[in-house]
Amino acid sequence: MSDSTSKTGRLPGRDRRRFPQISSRAYEHPADRSALVALRKLTGFDTVFKTLSGLLPERSLRLLFLSDSVRVGDQQFAQLNDMLRDACYILDLERVPAMYVTQNPQPNAMCIGLDEPIIVLTTGLVELLDEEEMRAVIGHEVGHALSGHALYRTILLFLTNFAVKVAWIPLGNVAIMALVTALREWFRKSELSADRAGLLVGQDLEASMRGLMKLAGGHHLHEMNVDAFLAQADEYEKANGDLRDSVLKILQVLPRTHPFTTVRAAELRAWAQSRDYQRLMDGHYPRRDADDATSVTDSLRESAGHYRDSVKNSKDPLMGLIRDVAGGAGDLGGRLRDFATGGGRRADDPGTPDGTADGGRSGTQGA
Repeated sequence: MSDSTSKTGRLPGRDRRRFPQISSRAYEHPADRSALVALRKLTGFDTVFKTLSGLLPERSLRLLFLSDSVRVGDQQFAQLNDMLRDACYILDLERVPAMYVTQNPQPNAMCIGLDEPIIVLTTGLVELLDEEEMRAVIGHEVGHALSGHALYRTILLFLTNFAVKVAWIPLGNVAIMALVTALREWFRKSELSADRAGLLVGQDLEASMRGLMKLAGGHHLHEMNVDAFLAQADEYEKANGDLRDSVLKILQVLPRTHPFTTVRAAELRAWAQSRDYQRLMDGHYPRRDADDATSVTDSLRESAGHYRDSVKNSKDPLMGLIRDVAGGAGDLGGRLRDFATGGGRRADDPGTPDGTADGGRSGTQGA
């Protein structure tokens, strides 16, 4: 490990489990993993892309942060530097990325770069989070680096920008919107993957939850409560039984590259309580030497299964409508009328006892 924990002899500040040779597949969200597995099978594609691009944008960014930000090291932000080394040691990342702190009151962190990833933290984030919360954030960014998100995000953005230039082709705009929508969906899932990596590094679920709450509500942690915060995610998922809320949720999330913060918190807690997480913490996880043998078909099948289960188990009224239509429910007309008028039967309400629908005529609003 170059410039690494093993070289300096520094170990994590408290006893944390290390994951030698862990593959990023161990923590990647199924939808993220299937896309990455397919991209990794395109042997040499990333090399060709980097050659064609000339790495000019990356060189420009490196010079910008080098000249106008503070590079983290033994003499500058030494505590952050120790956290970075710890994160790379725990996830067994061979090269420690350069990390910078840049003046910006907006709390944010990012991992960018094609050739060698760069991690950037804003001063707003550094001032907002405590040590354990920051450890999870740095682990999040190291997870991006280990997964290769920075590289493949840049490749896909390049392809998207290229496609925009040929949008004059008939149906080009439709194709572009489909591409951008799919790209953003993958971005959102890659953030869920990186949240999991942050938990593997920090190994403190409460700290991860606190950090997400602070990103949503600021530094007034004494005024916030984890259970109440997660209850917001559950209420958001249910959408109060109104199909109009379901449509609004879709419209709100489509332009975003990150999931909403309460959703991230709920997703992370669910993963932390899963058998997959426990097996990983017990030392049973995929290794990097098996990455090349990973099946694209199997990964796509797992991703499709995830979305199928999401629809099946979702409390969202629109997903309930989709389940009913797929199952042959005959009340589609009444449900669409409820959606248009806001006439309040829940999407999972079976209707009257004899199987007919009241069409929302009672005027009662679903809970």
